[in-house]
Parts: sequence; C-alpha cells; structure tokens
Amino acid sequence: MREIIHLQTGQCGNQIGQKFWEAISAEHGLDPSGSYNGDSDLQLERINVYYNEAMGGKYVPRAILVDLEPVTMDSIRSSPYGHLFRPDNFVFGQSGAGNNWAKGYYTEGAELVDSILDVLRKEAESTDCLQGFQVTHSLGGGTGSGLGSLLLSKIREEYPDRMLCTFSVVPSPKVSDTVVEPYNAVLSVHQLVENSDETFCIDNEALYDICFRTLKLSNPSYGDLNHLVSAVMSGITTCLRFPGQLNSDLRKLAVNMVPFPRLHFFMIGFAPLTSRSSQGFRSLSVPELTAQMFDSRNMMAASDPRHGRYLTVATIFRGRLSTKEVEQQMHTVQMKNSSYFVEWIPSNVKISVCDIPPVGLTMSGTFVGNSTAIQELFKRINTQFTAMFRRKAFLHWYTGEGMDEMEFTEAESNMNDLVSEYQQYQDAAAEEEEGGEYEEGAEEEYAAEEEAES
Repeated sequence: MREIIHLQTGQCGNQIGQKFWEAISAEHGLDPSGSYNGDSDLQLERINVYYNEAMGGKYVPRAILVDLEPVTMDSIRSSPYGHLFRPDNFVFGQSGAGNNWAKGYYTEGAELVDSILDVLRKEAESTDCLQGFQVTHSLGGGTGSGLGSLLLSKIREEYPDRMLCTFSVVPSPKVSDTVVEPYNAVLSVHQLVENSDETFCIDNEALYDICFRTLKLSNPSYGDLNHLVSAVMSGITTCLRFPGQLNSDLRKLAVNMVPFPRLHFFMIGFAPLTSRSSQGFRSLSVPELTAQMFDSRNMMAASDPRHGRYLTVATIFRGRLSTKEVEQQMHTVQMKNSSYFVEWIPSNVKISVCDIPPVGLTMSGTFVGNSTAIQELFKRINTQFTAMFRRKAFLHWYTGEGMDEMEFTEAESNMNDLVSEYQQYQDAAAEEEEGGEYEEGAEEEYAAEEEAES
C-alpha cells in the first residue's frame, strides 16, 4: 500500500494534527493506546497507509511531531491519545520561535532540522512504497511558518518525486493572533508556491463562521475548529485508506486539480454539517450533500467562490452511494452554475467514491476546489504586509536573525505575481465569453513576451 508520512509543526499544526489522528483512529477502530478493537476487516485492510504495526498488534501513527518549544508536545503527551505516538518522533527545541519567521527558518529551526530529517528518513525507509508527505502548520506564527517552510524545502530536495501536500492555516481578516502575521504569511506563501504540490487553505474566521452559522455553537473552542479540519483531512485521504468504487489518491488529486504548477492553493469544504438540534429533521441524500458542498458558507477559507471561477474541483463522496446518481448530480451542478466554471477546462470536476462513511454518519462529502477567488486571501495579507513594510515596522526582529530586506521584497513580488496569475485566468474566461477577441490579443502579447525574454 502507498504510505504517507505526516508532519505537524508548531502549536497550531500539532493541535490540528492531534485531532486528525483522533479522527482516523476512530475510523480504523483503534483505541487511544493504538490497539485494534474495531468491527470490520476493512478497517485494517489498508491501515498501513498511516500506521506502522508494532509489537503485540499495536498500531503506531507514522507521524512526526515538531515544535521549537516543549509546551504543546507536553500537552499532547498528557492527553488521552498521548501514548499513541512513538516517543522518538517528538522532536522539539527549547527556545521557541517567538512568532518570528526568521527564527523558525534560519536560526532556531536550522539547528533542529537535521534531527527532524533523521526521524523522517527512518520513517521513509521503513515504508514499502512511499506516496508522499502531508504537513500541518499555520502561516501566522513562527514555527509553523518558518520551520514548516524550511522542512518543505528540505523534503523537496531529498524526495523530489514524492507528493508534498500541506494543510495551511492562513491568517484571516477578523481573527489575528499576532501582529507580525502578514510578514510570516507572505514569507511562507513565497515558499509554498515553489515547494508544495497541493496546499489546502484553512482559515480560522471561516471555521468560526461555520461553527456559529451552521453548527449553532455559541462560543466555539479551538477544539471545535480543529474537529472541522480533521473531518476534511480524513475525507481527502479516505480513498487511500478504504476500498471504494472510484479510487483517488494524493497524486491523482494533484494531477486533476493543478492546471498550472503555481496555482495549487485549494479551498476545502465538508458536508453534511448540521447543528445537533436539527440533525433529526433532514435526510442525507446525494443532492443535499452536493448542494451543501458547493455552498459558499461551507468553505473553510474566507474567500467567496462566487467572486471568482473554479478552474477545477474534486469531490470525494463516502458511503453506500449510487455512482450514477453522484455523476448526474455533479453534471447538474456544472450545468446550473456554468458561469462559475471556466470553459477552457471542459469537464473540470473530479469525482471519487468510497464505500465506508465516517463514524456516526451514513454518507458524507468532501469538497476541494481550485478557485481564482482564493486571490482575495492573498490580496488581503498583501495589503496588511505592505502597510507595515512601507514603514519597515518590526523589521529589525527579522534582520537581526540574519535576514535581508531583499527577501521581503522578493516574497512580496512573488505573491503579487501569484495574485495576477489567478486574475489572468479569471479574466481569460470572461473575455472568451465576449467572443474570441482575447485570442488575437493573447498571441501578440505572447510574441512580445517571447521577444522580451530572448
């Protein structure tokens, strides 16, 4: 089976990661100590995608827990699931990154990175056929963004042909945890554009909105938010972990989702999401799931897909469903909302179906969309970044760790390029509708570009 190695860095990454392991342990019938007490052979059939089998039938997550300070690790260790993880796979420093990207990437992080890579190598060598790596981290703090970026580039260097996907918590407009978030985020996106194959963008504000509006929780905790994220993470990797009618894996997902190498930032969603009180009042059906999956209120990044167009979409259905119904439903959605899909990718929705639903549900759907509307998110960070960078505010903390102002300028322009690339493909669609004038102009432009390059 094709194994995946999971890396969680920083406080946020570790907390999301922990929820993820709790969610998939439940799906595979494992208790908090890693012993199997499930009720179906299917739970063990492909369990080694995420777990190694240890002595006495105990299953150990193929996870590496990384942080620059011991606090989060200690709280994981003392939690009910603390004995699940292999003690050697906790790699942590003592000093912390202090919300400083440069500390995570250049100074503190660089000291720790070799010991992390040793653990990583050990895990990679014990696999039969490594499919790739998944990293959970946030872009606002120091460790997740700085050390996370460093790890991505090191993994890319050492395993260039393996998939690298990240679950990145991006800063949101209303929920800011640190003042220097825009700096850390821009520097990280600069790295993600180059090194990651798929980046699933998660956003605390969008998660809060889902908890308030849909789940009717009056004061959601981080536990509630992380639970939503873990639902999506388990959904995206379902088809690897359980048998299904239409199989999909990280590589197939990337091939179908990424039309241009730099545009690999996805919006994600999950259905069904209902408040506990109204659960008994609705039926779960494929049309209902589909409607909710494509609903803008269901997106876990604070960008409205109605402000852009979908380049590609992947949907992963779980449960005993008729594949025919799923395909008809998807076709209907595309016909109805054709203005939100680009025309130059004819059938741009990928479908996978897996027979086994998540714990406690009869069916569910996971949504992954590559929409040009994600540029809103980058534009927003960029505005905040520029406001501070113009005055060189807080910059001495970064230059003091050996960074150069040029790096900031470079990261900023890379992010601007990313935004204009998204915009370009959004406009390409609009111009085509106006009737082919776009073609001639584009050719001239292209010729001019070629000349300029030569």
